[in-house]
Amino acid sequence: MKHLIIFLTISLFISSTHAAEYDSLPSWNEGATKDSIINFVDAITDKNSPDFVPKAERIATFDNDGCLWSEKPIYFQLYFAMDRIKTLAPKHPEWKTQQPFKAVLENDFKTLISSGKKGILELVMASHAGMTTEECENIVLEWLTTAKHPRFNRPYTDLVYQPMLELLTYLRANGFKTYIVSGGGIEFMRPWTEKIYGIPPEQVVGSSIKTKFEIRNGKPVIVRLPEIDFIDDKAGKPIGIHKHIGRRPIAAFGNSDGDLQMLQWATSGKEKRFALYVHHTDEIREWAYDRKSHVGRLDKGLEEAKKNGWTVVDMKKDWKVIYPFEKK
Repeated sequence: MKHLIIFLTISLFISSTHAAEYDSLPSWNEGATKDSIINFVDAITDKNSPDFVPKAERIATFDNDGCLWSEKPIYFQLYFAMDRIKTLAPKHPEWKTQQPFKAVLENDFKTLISSGKKGILELVMASHAGMTTEECENIVLEWLTTAKHPRFNRPYTDLVYQPMLELLTYLRANGFKTYIVSGGGIEFMRPWTEKIYGIPPEQVVGSSIKTKFEIRNGKPVIVRLPEIDFIDDKAGKPIGIHKHIGRRPIAAFGNSDGDLQMLQWATSGKEKRFALYVHHTDEIREWAYDRKSHVGRLDKGLEEAKKNGWTVVDMKKDWKVIYPFEKK
């Protein structure tokens, strides 16, 4: 009897361990969406499969805003830029009549949203021109420790998607190298993405302003200039991937029409490919929006996903939880 109890205990332990290992995506509900991810990974990692892909070629690219963390009611980087502009406004009386600065000072969100990510970069340029990249990094990190989202009253980094965190971990466990390819500012994201997503700064591609090398007080520094260098959005995303990564991804993840060209580029190779759109359908736990939204509009992308057989996440249906703080 004693040996039987020991045997059963060990068997239960092994079974529970295997079950835990099997479900690498515990915040995803069972169904076609979750299956499509697992089936793709199984196919390209099985050496006996005709779809096998060597580790060096397992590149996955992710949009950030609306794909890895929320983006409503406005892009989070826009909140950051607004706070910086308000802090510096006393030194710039001309901003009272110049857009998009006027909109910031008047809390005119409609005008701000219509300025898009180009407007965000303009605000960032104006508020950080002449600053070194190190000084910019410190300001971003300080803001993230103090700023709170207006709806949830939580730090913005609390509003990352738990299912997507699991997906990043799952892909890396299967030999993938994960990259962020976002329309957001590259130097806004790089200071914190490794801690939050496990994605180091050298694997972050984003929009940027021009910089130059200087010696200040005997110390080499890189200084930010008030001029746009590159917009990593829409057709710019494949260009950014080519410039920064040098390999075509075999999997791409986004949530808006701004990601469409990246998904098209990723799925146009000869090997087995995967594309996924996060569709915001949960008006209770997050937001519900797509074709008519000024932020994260998903219109043409939905049609392309249907035509090409891409995976579309129904946030309300497919995710058990949205944010890490919802986990029990």
